Amino acid sequence: MINFQQSFRGVKARGTLFLVPTPIGNLEDMTFRAVKTLQTVDLIASEDTRNTQKLLNHFEIDTPQESFHQHNSGLKIPKLLDLLRDGKHIAQVSDAGLPSISDPGHDLVLACLSEQIDVVALPGASAGITALIASGIAPQPHIFYGFLPRKKSEQVAFLTEKVTYPESQIFYESPHRVVATLTNLLAVYGDRELTFVRELTKIYEEYRRGRISEVLQSISEHAIKGECLLIVSGAEVSAVTDKSELTPLEAVQALIQAGEKPNAAIKKVAKARDLVRQELYQSYHQL
Repeated sequence: MINFQQSFRGVKARGTLFLVPTPIGNLEDMTFRAVKTLQTVDLIASEDTRNTQKLLNHFEIDTPQESFHQHNSGLKIPKLLDLLRDGKHIAQVSDAGLPSISDPGHDLVLACLSEQIDVVALPGASAGITALIASGIAPQPHIFYGFLPRKKSEQVAFLTEKVTYPESQIFYESPHRVVATLTNLLAVYGDRELTFVRELTKIYEEYRRGRISEVLQSISEHAIKGECLLIVSGAEVSAVTDKSELTPLEAVQALIQAGEKPNAAIKKVAKARDLVRQELYQSYHQL
């Protein structure tokens, strides 16, 4: 059954869920509409009420808050739905940026849609897209992945599956793991164009644009602090035709260096490249 919504027409007996973006650093990026919405709703569902309170204080907003994050969403969604059914309007915010993008919110959206409750999204700050358009790397097509797997073997396996994708790729990363991630990217993707972005919209905002090896060398010399993004160029057309910028054996070796056992690495590469596993096994072991 189609879910048909006319957000701003007709008399509504039920409340509306507003998805309100918040600044990713610079408070001046808050929109007039976002401020007005937070002022006029009945309740704000916040990922972290302490962080949101700082924002509310800055804009002199006294709307009450309700804690809503990934660890309590199962308990809070029924309560929020009851309020919406009773005609109350709720704004949902994450700590920074757009709700549901690497932040909680999607389950609440699905629950509202299943109840025929209107969901209205406000446009606003998004770290990934903001970094992409200034990166110098092709902005479209692109794929947003958010945070990569933390374990080295899982991360390399993930990247190995994406190595032939022609789209520009957007990743979030911790400053404590970014050097290791760049090392894995270099091993799996080869020396592609990459833009490293740190502290977006804040006073220490910086962009480092170059080959992966160049960016890796430049940040390896200093301790990295703050929130980081990586924008990686997609595979060249010739690389896609050839299945990868790395040969299958090179991809196997990259996985092994990341901690995979040889047979497991061979299996993953064969599956990712649509190869016959036994033939790749024989090539690797020179049988």
